[in-house]
Amino acid sequence: MARRLAAILAADVVGYSRLMGMDEAGTLNRLKSLRKDLVQPKITAHSGRIVKLMGDGLLAEFPSVVEAVQCAVEIQQGMEERARDRPEGQRTWLRIGVNLGDVIVEGADIYGDGVNMAARLEALADAGGICISGPVFDTIHGKLDLPFEDTGEQQVKNIAKPIRVYKLACASPGSPAHRTAPPQLPDKPSIAVLPFENISGDPDQDYFADGMVEEIITALSRLRWLFVIARNSSFTYKGRAVDVRQVGRELGVRYVLEGSVRKAGTRVRITGELIDASTGAQLWSDRFDGGLEDIFDLQDMVTASVVGALAPKLESAEIERAMRKPTESLSAYDYYLRGMGVYDQWNHEASTEALSLFKRAIELDPKFASAYAMAARCYVQRKAGGWDTDRDQEIVETARLARRAAELGKDDSVALGTAGFALAWVANAVEEGATLVERALALNPNFAWGWGFSGWINVWLGKPEVASEHLARALRLSPHDPLLLTYQTAAACAHFFNGRYAEAWFWAEAAMRDRPYYAFPNCIGAASGALAGRLTEAKKAMARLRELMPDLRISNLKEFFPLRRPQDLASFADGLRKAGLPE
Repeated sequence: MARRLAAILAADVVGYSRLMGMDEAGTLNRLKSLRKDLVQPKITAHSGRIVKLMGDGLLAEFPSVVEAVQCAVEIQQGMEERARDRPEGQRTWLRIGVNLGDVIVEGADIYGDGVNMAARLEALADAGGICISGPVFDTIHGKLDLPFEDTGEQQVKNIAKPIRVYKLACASPGSPAHRTAPPQLPDKPSIAVLPFENISGDPDQDYFADGMVEEIITALSRLRWLFVIARNSSFTYKGRAVDVRQVGRELGVRYVLEGSVRKAGTRVRITGELIDASTGAQLWSDRFDGGLEDIFDLQDMVTASVVGALAPKLESAEIERAMRKPTESLSAYDYYLRGMGVYDQWNHEASTEALSLFKRAIELDPKFASAYAMAARCYVQRKAGGWDTDRDQEIVETARLARRAAELGKDDSVALGTAGFALAWVANAVEEGATLVERALALNPNFAWGWGFSGWINVWLGKPEVASEHLARALRLSPHDPLLLTYQTAAACAHFFNGRYAEAWFWAEAAMRDRPYYAFPNCIGAASGALAGRLTEAKKAMARLRELMPDLRISNLKEFFPLRRPQDLASFADGLRKAGLPE
């Protein structure tokens, strides 16, 4: 049995099971192509060798630590290039860990703690990111100019002593791991609710577990004294084995709630565990059993217990405000959850399916405010994506749905805010929409969507500085939002109408990189690029925009974008005209 010192690289595909569930044959083909065209050539070029393939992962060995880290960086940069022009559902990301350690050699294989530690480092990395051990950092320091962040000592599974971990937040600017400095803890209690594990044995029940978590997040968010991370950022951790201390650092929260849901027949079991993210200590755990007819009572019990663990002296009135049920019709709620599950895919087919599901929920419960609001928001998607067909009819239907949502959901921040945004954007009722969004934020100041909606509305009202402030608030509440492009696009608009065309192009380009064939980022990208002196890029954005919105003209620009200040409409038209939009 021989031993030697080696640099070990471990990598795996993020969300592989989910990707296989969506498209098994396509995912396998992409994985084979990835190994053949990118990973194997990079490893060979840096004098490494693949030790073994493990399903969606691999283990590689290098004689040089510098070469191993440089290889990891180039692989992640290559992943970004491959993802740039692919649809959302076909993008693949890797996590990579690199360690330097003593290994046991047996034939072509290697074993030992050095290998195990590389695998643990990989599990700690972000999607598109790289984690390295202390010995690796010490070796490459001064040799590679890379911005590794010291995350401190980490206790990892099956390794006796804590290890010091350094993280490269992103190997390339567009990857999901691209992050600014970790957010600071707010000056009040803060929590992230992670996706509950579905242990029902049926992957099709994921939506049920996700809906359970969403209701807990919504209930906690109504508490003014509590800072709650938005659902979209929490759900970026779905399907990952995570260290809650890492989650706390990445999201800037003190507490993390995790748990599981088991649904069997007409019975449900919910388990929950509240953890202090700064220490990893468990503060509270409990289990709740009941029938499906009691599902909302179970949600209330979990929420009340979490709130009680955070603040034992919380007044009972505030606990009661956190216990609001979306509907008494379980069947309607089921359809609503299914609609939410497909809505976030943000493509034409998913938007159509989500609309159908929300309308089915309305049929079953005609007083379900959130279902009306989300149905109206589907029409927002259709307009923003260039997917609307009968514009006049869709305006009328959006207004009907949104106003009914506001009427039924007077105390529901999600219904009010979503309805207000739909009225402002689709029905051109900007002032009416602004009033509803303001009411939503008064009810729930932790409503990330609401601050994003307010950012857009203030852009249209001619208040770009206010818009920028509100968009920054939305990003703080949901720093890892998968739908980041909506905030990026709004930020581009705010900069544009402040006359900061270079900054506007920066934000628009980021949104276009994320969704190249989504209409509105290309629109503001074409206008800002033209006025920022990037005419070549602006014309490329305009070509995509003309494909997506062939009816758009300078003459009907106001029908698409409800700008209230004449000078804003004039500058927008000027930029689009220079980019090539016909009169």
